Amino acid sequence: MAPGVYCLPNMWEGGVQQVKMDFLLPTGIYLSFGVSGNDTIGTLWRNAKNEPLFFALSDPDAYVFTCINHTAEQEELEDEQRRLCDVRPMMPILRLVAREGDRVEKLITSQISLLIGKGVHEFDTMKNHEVNEFRTKMRTFCEELAMDRQRLPWQKWIEYSFPCDLEPCALLSHSGNLRNRASKKIIVNVKFEASDESFTLQVEPQEVPLTLMKSALKKKATVFRPMKQEKPEDYALQVNGRWEFIYGNFPLCQFKYIFNCLHSGVTPHLTMVHYSTITKYQEEQGGISREISKNRSSSKPPPLPLKKQTMSSLWSIQDAFSIHLMHGSRVNADEGMKLVVQAGLFHGSELLCKVVTSSEVNVCSEPVWDQKLEFDINVCDLPRMTRLCFALYAVIEKSKKPRSTKKKNKKADCPLSWVNTMVFDYKDQLKTGEYYLSTWPSVPDDKTDLLNPMGTVEINPNTDSAAGLLIRFQNVRPHPIYYPSLDKQGTYPRIAPVKITQLEIVENKNYTEFFEDDKEILWKLRYEVREKYSESLSKLLLITKWNKHEDVAQMVSLLQKWPDLPALHALELLDYSFPDRNVRSFTIRCLRKLSDDELFQYLLQLVQVLKYESYLDCDLTKFLLERALSNKKIGHFLFWHLRSEMHVPSVNLRFGLILEAYCRGSIYHMKTLMKQNEALNKMKSLNDFVKSASQKGTRTQTTGEMKKCIKQETFMEALSDLLSPLNPSLILSEICPDRCKYMDSKMKPLWLVYKNEKVQGDPLGIIFKNGDDLRQDMLTLQMIQLMEILWKKEGLDLRMIPYGCLSTGNKTGLIEVVKNSDTIANIQRNNSNSAATAAFNKDALLNWLKSKNPGDKLEQAIEEFTLSCAGYCVATYVLGIGDRHSDNIMIRENGQLFHIDFGHFLGNFKSKFGINRERVPFILTYDFVHVIQQGRTNNSEKFERFREYCEQAYKILCRNGTLFVNLFALMRAAGLPELSSSKDIQYLKDSLALGKSEEEALKNFKVKFNEALRESWKTKVNWMVHSVSKDNR
Repeated sequence: MAPGVYCLPNMWEGGVQQVKMDFLLPTGIYLSFGVSGNDTIGTLWRNAKNEPLFFALSDPDAYVFTCINHTAEQEELEDEQRRLCDVRPMMPILRLVAREGDRVEKLITSQISLLIGKGVHEFDTMKNHEVNEFRTKMRTFCEELAMDRQRLPWQKWIEYSFPCDLEPCALLSHSGNLRNRASKKIIVNVKFEASDESFTLQVEPQEVPLTLMKSALKKKATVFRPMKQEKPEDYALQVNGRWEFIYGNFPLCQFKYIFNCLHSGVTPHLTMVHYSTITKYQEEQGGISREISKNRSSSKPPPLPLKKQTMSSLWSIQDAFSIHLMHGSRVNADEGMKLVVQAGLFHGSELLCKVVTSSEVNVCSEPVWDQKLEFDINVCDLPRMTRLCFALYAVIEKSKKPRSTKKKNKKADCPLSWVNTMVFDYKDQLKTGEYYLSTWPSVPDDKTDLLNPMGTVEINPNTDSAAGLLIRFQNVRPHPIYYPSLDKQGTYPRIAPVKITQLEIVENKNYTEFFEDDKEILWKLRYEVREKYSESLSKLLLITKWNKHEDVAQMVSLLQKWPDLPALHALELLDYSFPDRNVRSFTIRCLRKLSDDELFQYLLQLVQVLKYESYLDCDLTKFLLERALSNKKIGHFLFWHLRSEMHVPSVNLRFGLILEAYCRGSIYHMKTLMKQNEALNKMKSLNDFVKSASQKGTRTQTTGEMKKCIKQETFMEALSDLLSPLNPSLILSEICPDRCKYMDSKMKPLWLVYKNEKVQGDPLGIIFKNGDDLRQDMLTLQMIQLMEILWKKEGLDLRMIPYGCLSTGNKTGLIEVVKNSDTIANIQRNNSNSAATAAFNKDALLNWLKSKNPGDKLEQAIEEFTLSCAGYCVATYVLGIGDRHSDNIMIRENGQLFHIDFGHFLGNFKSKFGINRERVPFILTYDFVHVIQQGRTNNSEKFERFREYCEQAYKILCRNGTLFVNLFALMRAAGLPELSSSKDIQYLKDSLALGKSEEEALKNFKVKFNEALRESWKTKVNWMVHSVSKDNR
């Protein structure tokens, strides 16, 4: 009998419809029966029991189903909990085959492949020694960390699984109301697990959790009179309805949950959990890891003996470095042009010698050069991290060039592609032999340098269509040539110190360009720099002559005794300008001192600078994996920062390997991540459906169909009972289909609402976006959160709302819904007769706050507004945030103002008809001032206090200006359109007045403040135009 008819993958979308499925069995028997998309692989086994000759099969565990999946690849369906609608076979055919290898190992490998979006088998088929060695080393490293974690006592294990969520400091001083609350006793509701009884306790806000637990046990003993006395050390406090615990020697008021409850006037609800329960969690999560580790340790082959071989040290070779350019392939350019290859040797951003250019050849698909390219540098002077960079371009034949009186222009007329490769392999050996380099397409309108040393050293994986270059590295000697190891580089005598009283080059924070004389002075002063100006290491590294191996050896020797730098200065050394592995190892040594909270604050940048690493095995990768496997919160966000860029070909291999290593070291966490991944896939399907339906029907019809879709069993199951990717301590318990909706913007974002019966208060809301790049929003909110932390450390709480935002894939991601809030535009429209007059209604905001905060609450709401307005005025000015209109500034009912949608920053403002629409440094309109002054025009005292908040906040940011500049500079690796050049970083240096005194900086800010107030009428006009145009849509 012929197999079943061809079946498109979208036939599985509905889930409930029957599809006739063919089954090919290893016994030679063919079966065919109807299945639904909701059926799991396990269900098929149960149905098969009713078929004749089922008894001819062995135990089900001896078999595995295989299919051709929707990407046209054969896939083994090891996970029997997966539904057919999630597998989506290309044809309705499943083949049952005998299982080979260890089932648990294959199941986990299958789950990792699904989770990271790349088949792990692809790593095997590459047959790449560097990839294989990295996988083996990292798997051993991560699995050993997992085993160590399982041996931790429960108090330490809880620190990994549920790290404390803390405020930067325990007591804040800005607000009288908060100070009064912090000085009064906190009322806390505490219950014991497996008990409905709860106790209301009073405790001092500065007391630690152990004191609260003692009080709870004392109260319990009074009521229930237990047989034996219980110890508070045997318990931990869990926040009701969350995977969040309160423990350790921190004041209660420093825990974010309790701090927010205090601010909101809500009673904290906690549960006393016995350590035996936590130990069960620990044992449950460690079971699978132990089984895998046991199987692997028994099958580990003995290491191969090392062969002795003749080798030469690089520094003994005085020959000039050269390569042979052989030919190209798949080159596409216009006829009548000539093809040229340019090659350059780089160490970070530094060109080591003159660029070499090939001869011109005629345009064809397979151009041949067969030419030796010799560089003006000896082999002995090549630094270890030398990059060989190529650019392929086309030029117009000389005879066709128009006459010009100018000098001959060497600029390419048409850049085609570029590619980079390392001169040394991952084992320190100078490369020899032929290498085929599959190139990356150049940006057509890019008028900058042709060579791209900042780009990846990976070749383009799309080898079937990308242009390629075949090159040959010369065999300089008949045996391998290695870069000398640190112990063979020798030591150098210290030179006599040079006495210079004023060293402006080192002291000026903004000093980054050096004249030759400056370089000579700084190099002579290198020992003095180490002892007196150690934080200026980056400047010394920039002036080091990396094309002179004697200077490199001295710099490396100097670095061995360099004192550790604060993280703020060490971060700068992760930039691509500092590729030396000794420098990067030193940097990681400095970063090890970061607390988990500090590391989390910089995690986004640390993931991005992985793109600057030249080899798979590097200190940064190991450091991130080590910290991620010691703190599940860091692990969670490391996973999503990596996973969100798996569609990018240049990082697909590196990020995929790190993700695999993380999963191997955190098998149980994979379950949580797989559930989140499944939910995100369903959200994308739902969003695609909404986009399609909204083009055909009315909003009411589409919303109805959307709710109906969510109520399907597969959607309800996938979208409920998961941990929020935005905050893994929050449980998205049950989706509420009737409260879900979609938003009006072009990409039709989904507004999803969740309820959790164990949590008091309003339901949780998240926004799913598909089609918008959220990385710039994520970076801006990270910076706002960092500002808030710095302000709080100085005793200034400006009531900021850096709401959650996470990119989860290619132009997809999630945004936290801030509860009980509305846009200024809506508030103004609802208080005005027309859109044209709404923007000029100065009473609308104050009236709205009065309606939401009756009586005595109004004063606190105005205080919240004043503080948050000050914070966002300073933040938006410093970050140069543009496109500020009344639809992306919001206010909570308690008075907190906050900004959303950060599509333009660093001074990249919108313009229309060549006119800049952003005409003020930041938004400070008279209706904001009206609220700040409590509706009284003569209330200058309140306004001056607001001005003081702004100035104080700005001064704190200026003192930390270097940190912001460093973090933004590292984010250049992300490839954001508005963060691609030094001009963008310069905006930040100017707004933070880097290199100026605090007095000069404050003077400049005061000018900007007055300008914002004086020119605020222009903002109102912009808002009116925006409001009218939106009203007319």
